[in-house]
Amino acid sequence: MAYETLLKPIRIGNLTIRNRAVSTAHAEVYATEGGMTTERYVRYYEEKAKGGCGLCICGGSSPVSIDSPQAWWSSVNLATDRIVPHFRNLADAVHRHGGKIMIQITHMGRRSRWDGFDWPHLLSPSGIREPVHRATCKTIEEEEIHRVIDDFAQAARRVKEGGLDGIELSAVHQHLIDQFWSPRVNKRTDEWGGSFENRMRFGMEVLKAVRAEVGDDFCVGLRICGDEFHPDGLSHEDMKEIAAWYDATGMLDFFGVVGSGCDTHDTLANVIPNMSYPPEPFLHLAAGIKEVVSVPVIHAQNIKDPTQANRILEGGHVDLVGMTRAHIADPHLIAKIKSGEPDRIRQCVGANYCIDRQYQGLDVLCIQNAATSREHMGLPHEIERSDGPPRRVVVVGGGPGGMEAARVAAERGHSVTLFEIEPQLGGQITIAARAPNRDQIAGITRWYEMELARLGVELKLGTRADDAMIRDLQPNVVILANGGNSFTDQVPEWGATDGLAVSSWDILRGTVEPGRNVLVYDTTCEFAGMSVADYLASHGAQVEIVTDDTKPGVAVGGTTFPTYYRSLYEKSVVMTGDMALHKVYREGESLVALLENEYTGEQEERVIDQVVIENGVRPDETLYYALKPRSRNHGQLDLEAFYAARPQPCLAHDDGDYALFRIGDCVSPRNTHAAIYDALRLCKDL
Repeated sequence: MAYETLLKPIRIGNLTIRNRAVSTAHAEVYATEGGMTTERYVRYYEEKAKGGCGLCICGGSSPVSIDSPQAWWSSVNLATDRIVPHFRNLADAVHRHGGKIMIQITHMGRRSRWDGFDWPHLLSPSGIREPVHRATCKTIEEEEIHRVIDDFAQAARRVKEGGLDGIELSAVHQHLIDQFWSPRVNKRTDEWGGSFENRMRFGMEVLKAVRAEVGDDFCVGLRICGDEFHPDGLSHEDMKEIAAWYDATGMLDFFGVVGSGCDTHDTLANVIPNMSYPPEPFLHLAAGIKEVVSVPVIHAQNIKDPTQANRILEGGHVDLVGMTRAHIADPHLIAKIKSGEPDRIRQCVGANYCIDRQYQGLDVLCIQNAATSREHMGLPHEIERSDGPPRRVVVVGGGPGGMEAARVAAERGHSVTLFEIEPQLGGQITIAARAPNRDQIAGITRWYEMELARLGVELKLGTRADDAMIRDLQPNVVILANGGNSFTDQVPEWGATDGLAVSSWDILRGTVEPGRNVLVYDTTCEFAGMSVADYLASHGAQVEIVTDDTKPGVAVGGTTFPTYYRSLYEKSVVMTGDMALHKVYREGESLVALLENEYTGEQEERVIDQVVIENGVRPDETLYYALKPRSRNHGQLDLEAFYAARPQPCLAHDDGDYALFRIGDCVSPRNTHAAIYDALRLCKDL
């Protein structure tokens, strides 16, 4: 009963949705075969339906026209009839589990890239470039306007013929429809611009054409922004007027509402709020739209917890809650609620690894759930118990890879002992969680702690495992996930070995106090360097972050680096690119950092009192090489089997000594997802 409102069915148009949980439209980057819904695509949405999600809206930014390129992000191609049988496969897969499936359809206008594939001339109302994609475009002509309107109608026909349950017209994120709406972009003086009615005309003609094609009994919705957050853009009051205008037509069955435009890097970060944002930061905008429309309203932004979702619905703020990243982290979220196991939900931590990959043109993956979108490879969300003999499994290292290895091995029914040198689990997650606005990342560890306790894994915390200790347990399988050490001594002149420089780990762990005037040298340009600079500045230090790359944080994803930049600029952190740390030396009571420009060779000095190095991780290989000689597989993975997620051949029997494997950063430095993925594909067949 705690989630009664969330689990309550609702009517949208002629559809009955079994609960109020929605996986809203996002670009998956899985439609790789010319924009068709591949087996991977189908299985991804089938898993959500199997897990109880009421409504999935797939295909974020799926284009209706040939000059709105889909190939950059492997979007669904709605511009061809070839998609129809693929849709039937998708619809059948979702329907067999009681779910409903729609797709978002759009023309992205100027919000794309032109420099590849068919090399199109992008379209926009007035030929104004789009900042995020640095995209130039042409001013759309009258004939093209009518062509694109018909393209929307034909795309809607294909969706209906394919058996999906509805469409969502995208008028958000500065796609073509809302490019016509916004005076920031639409400078036209003809019937498609100027007055309110003229700016609404394109979207209205699209809606009329779609309805004429699919009829009154097919579900059609509109996704809009609640406020563009630009002084020269559409305000919340403007958007309420627009929503009421379209609602009055009687041609819409629902609205999806999100906060913020996203045609600049800063506003883009708002649209998919990461862990630095409060819960549901733009709910008030969706509630404002709900006040002026007569059909159900969906809202999705930073709603990750089912208790939070239920509270929002009980308060009447909206009618359905989008829990998109929540279902990426755990597609069985609703099923676990219904089975009375809400504590087993693997809750999204807002790392935005998923969406940041999409903005790099990479497939959407979850930082903590390696099975998501790999269902087609046989990677399971629910681990089946082995029908073979129980094994003795030893895992060394309590970071993400080690925790996942222990969890999966225990789910398989084996006896598992996990050694961790620190007094608590988490590994580098624990370090990362100490940075400002990064504490939610610790949710990954909390979930594993509960799961390992439930499964009865023996934890030996605060214990440095050695080869004798491990062999005394007579294991059948040994998995090393013991990570490595901060790699500050790569260049002796940096001064770490002489005590002239410290690591980012030293600062974030609290073993070294922050200095007053600090230079952070960051070679990786990922989260760690930006986090330690933010931490130091938050503790009163004057900070300069220097990198030999083009700019600090260049490897941090598109929805995340703006939040770091906001914080660092507010704290007057100096950000310097293209400078390598050449040498650190002491001069009196101060330190001198000698920097060298990569391109000119010119050198500059900084007089500071602390140097902090972020240079990634150096694997700890000592234990591996101690255990390797006695292992029956000499520590080697069968890579063909591993990459295909098949069982390791050496695990077909337990003759002789232990099988030895290593995963994660103790092999080579990568990231949290990589370590968890290594563990899952290795251990799922133990």
